[in-house]
Amino acid sequence: MVTITFYEKPGCTNNTKQKALLKAAGHTVEAYNLLTQAWTVETLRPFFGDLPLTEWFNYTAPRIKSGEIIPAQLNEETALNLMINDPLLIRRPLLQVGELREVGFDRDKIAAWIGLEAIDTSQQMIRDRLIEEDLQTCPKSNQPHHIPCKVTEG
Repeated sequence: MVTITFYEKPGCTNNTKQKALLKAAGHTVEAYNLLTQAWTVETLRPFFGDLPLTEWFNYTAPRIKSGEIIPAQLNEETALNLMINDPLLIRRPLLQVGELREVGFDRDKIAAWIGLEAIDTSQQMIRDRLIEEDLQTCPKSNQPHHIPCKVTEG
């Protein structure tokens, strides 16, 4: 079991479920507000590793959904500067364990990295329910007349 630094959008349904799954596996989650973090190129870039630039983005962000920002047309410097100035563009969550960093919540990748097995029978039902859910796609993004999730302070 590890301590995970977890950068989230407070109030995000999937971030809440992701944290519950990590806790059911016995991990300690230290959650921080991704939107109010003082990001720099040096602190943000390591989370993306060797992922293609297009996989760094939150495609439910209003500026992407509206077509104002098209990730495939950006270079790395521009992408990072846009994200620093508008953190809603950053794919969530950002995860850090020690010096290792990841973006998004790919269950298989996280299970291989730190483990997602329930720590005991009391956590097994939580784990079993959450492990089958799509914890990456915003559950509200496909609703008619979608209203973006409320940004809460945290």
